[in-house]
Amino acid sequence: MPKQASYTLRALLGATAIGFSMAAAGQALAADPIKIGVIAEAQAIAGASIPQAAQMAAEEINAKGGVDGRKIEIVTYDNHSSSADSVRAFQRAVNEDKVNAVIASYISEVVLALEPWASRLKTPFVTPGAASNEISKAVHKDYEKNKYTFHGYLTSAALALSVCDAAKELLVEGKKMKTAVIMSEDAAWTKPLDVSYQECLPKIGLKVLDHIRFSPDTTDFTPIFNKIESSKPDVIITGISHVGTQPTVQWKNQQVPIPMFGISSQATNSTFGKDTNNASDGVLYQGVSGPDVAVTPKSLPFAEGFKKKFGNYPSYAGYTAYDEVYYIADAVKRAGSTDADKLVAALEKTDWEGTIGRVQFYGKSDEFTHSIKYGKGLITGVMMQWQDGKQVSVWPKEVAKGQLKFPSFIKVTN
Repeated sequence: MPKQASYTLRALLGATAIGFSMAAAGQALAADPIKIGVIAEAQAIAGASIPQAAQMAAEEINAKGGVDGRKIEIVTYDNHSSSADSVRAFQRAVNEDKVNAVIASYISEVVLALEPWASRLKTPFVTPGAASNEISKAVHKDYEKNKYTFHGYLTSAALALSVCDAAKELLVEGKKMKTAVIMSEDAAWTKPLDVSYQECLPKIGLKVLDHIRFSPDTTDFTPIFNKIESSKPDVIITGISHVGTQPTVQWKNQQVPIPMFGISSQATNSTFGKDTNNASDGVLYQGVSGPDVAVTPKSLPFAEGFKKKFGNYPSYAGYTAYDEVYYIADAVKRAGSTDADKLVAALEKTDWEGTIGRVQFYGKSDEFTHSIKYGKGLITGVMMQWQDGKQVSVWPKEVAKGQLKFPSFIKVTN
């Protein structure tokens, strides 16, 4: 072979090898998974749905080709309802497992402990269920530091508005109720909730007769119910999350003749009826969606798919966690990157119809920066009631599947 021909062949082979190498590198880069860490209370009634729903969303996205060919990989951590365990999991997720974003916890105290770490480790972080106003207020107060945190659930202030909006139609206008007692567990998320209750309940026509806060460690609610009964309110407005089964069982056993209406996180899970031996019948609770509630066209397919896969319907935090995986993936696609700052900028522009409504975030100038927006056409929440062992939507009218129905020991006039 002539020398020139040999040189040309070697050059061609070299160029081809470089081409193959670059193509392989490009394919490897394209194939790098988008890793989302999920830190949750896997053993808790309200928290168990979080990793399950996130995994379900990832599998659906991956089945359709992922994000520009990149798969979503969910890396899960059980935080045992502990802030310290959550912080360790967050550090491990970012430093060792190299996640691109984190979905974590329905407990406000946990999320408030993680918020500084999202800042230090510059990692986009979304909560599917914590409500404390302070989560998004911290982003507003120091945007550059805390911009990595997103409040993927309604604030306590918005939850109170949702409860009051529902109470106005169902209780004041529908049942002519006039008085209420607020009963909330002592926790970070209920302090602003109760303040908002005290503001909005009188505005809708419910006079607040008493305000009871109890330790989440309370096991005997008899004295509390006796105190409430002595005030003779028309309704008990609740703010309970870490407890739920205990006061509900004792409410029935003690035959407290006053309905419970408000926030009861554990009641959002379809196992609550069984967990309380059906003491749940008559309990009214605010949610963001629920079984048989077509808040959007995505609500029912998700709920039924979740039940088929896991054997029960999801808690409220399951709906939000599912949506969060989808809009994080959408943000990565729009940003064309998993770079933290680019991802934050893309998340801020989120306009995503999920299972709970249309998800948008409040901006820098709003008091609740990076919290999801509340209101008509966005997210209003729903009011559900346990009836004959099932969760039935009773508000708003557009998605209601039933009327209020109470057990015989509840005294309600029409």
